[in-house]
Amino acid sequence: MAVFLQSEITTIRNTKPQDLDFVLRLESDEDNARFIIPWSRAEHERAMTDADKAHLVIERTDDHRRIGYMILAGVQNLNRSVELIRIVIAEKGFGYGSEAIRLVQRWVFLELRAHRLWLDVKEHNIRAQHVYHALGFTAEGVLRECLRGADGYESLVVMSILEQEYRGRQLELADTSPE
Repeated sequence: MAVFLQSEITTIRNTKPQDLDFVLRLESDEDNARFIIPWSRAEHERAMTDADKAHLVIERTDDHRRIGYMILAGVQNLNRSVELIRIVIAEKGFGYGSEAIRLVQRWVFLELRAHRLWLDVKEHNIRAQHVYHALGFTAEGVLRECLRGADGYESLVVMSILEQEYRGRQLELADTSPE
């Protein structure tokens, strides 16, 4: 499935084999590795060829510099439930991640016609939880101590946004925008 999404600041496209070194570098970066479960090159390659997944690179629109990547699963899910498996942004604090998620929400709900977009986030990743909440995601619950790490067990917070919530937010934003 070819994916190309674009806004004024962010472009999202399918990951190409030549992007994998960039993806693996991002995953191994100390600032990112503590928030994700890194994959091997082979796992990324499998995800890139899986028809039910979207492995995507995020670029700056102005200069096409790669600034992150994301992986979604369930793009062909019969229950119309798509999972944002991972998003990693190299240049934090510029709004690239939020903009990428907004683009993906639009694609998931308007083009894929999904009913639900969901994710899980490590409980200690408060920054990401704040971003997801600001983008309309609701915390559904906690998978307590489900990941074993070097320092003990970690919990995951499950968050989601439903199609009707997304559409409602779009109407609210349209009502408050200047004419």
